[in-house]
Amino acid sequence: MKTKDIRTMAVNEIGSKLVELKDKLFKQKFQKTLGQAESPYKIRQTKRDIAKLMTILTEMRSQNGKNAKKS
Repeated sequence: MKTKDIRTMAVNEIGSKLVELKDKLFKQKFQKTLGQAESPYKIRQTKRDIAKLMTILTEMRSQNGKNAKKS
């Protein structure tokens, strides 16, 4: 997932994508525990995507807070 694509998304879209990826990560970890994991790289990539989403979401929320204080 590219950061440029994430920045074009609305806050509620990012939130729903975040929930979706957290569920995906849970399933991947469960498969790894059972020995059915396809590749460990996918778990790492999912974690990175979650981190990107959370970072951009925090940035958006802080910008909204700063804009509200200026008015």
